Amino acid sequence: MLNFKQSLTIAAGVAGAFAFGATNVSADTTNAVNASTDYVVQSGDTLNKLSSKFNVTVDSIVNNNNITDANLIVVGQHLSFAEKAKTVETNNQPAVAPAAPVQAPVQQQQAAAPVQQAPVAVAKTQTTTTSTGSESSALSSLIARESSGNVNATNGQYYGIGQLSPQARAQYGGNSTDYNDQLNAMKSYISARYGSAENAWAHSQSSGWY
Repeated sequence: MLNFKQSLTIAAGVAGAFAFGATNVSADTTNAVNASTDYVVQSGDTLNKLSSKFNVTVDSIVNNNNITDANLIVVGQHLSFAEKAKTVETNNQPAVAPAAPVQAPVQQQQAAAPVQQAPVAVAKTQTTTTSTGSESSALSSLIARESSGNVNATNGQYYGIGQLSPQARAQYGGNSTDYNDQLNAMKSYISARYGSAENAWAHSQSSGWY
């Protein structure tokens, strides 16, 4: 069993231990408070020493205190070891980009109606074809009546397929026995006197000659 003296010694030791612990806690708390608030530079201080003492980096001290030269601090200078709160910069940009303007769909142009040929043009073509056929028919009828197509046919002074007079042959040709030569001479005579073979044929039908 412990005697009274040993009990007092143990109690004193335990009390001392509690006191020592309380002292250390107080010192750490003080350093933490100083680190987060304000420290006055003392003679012999350097940023490296203060970095080790307060467990912060040299860059942190420089940045938090706007120090331009990391090798120069002066006695009596106030330093803070608390990290500066980072300010989150915001802008006026909307969180969601505005939607692009909706363009109206381009309407397809209506196809132009197919161009139709004018009926007049068709009628004109038909008329021309009919007229040409009538001219040819009228001319053939005149040749058949006058000479039956014989280039050597004669009737007194009249000669050839068209039975042209000497005066007409002198003006329009057709004195040879060539069929085309006589035909062209006959056409020229009809055109000059009647305007068309149809008119010449009509005259021949009514009077017996053209």
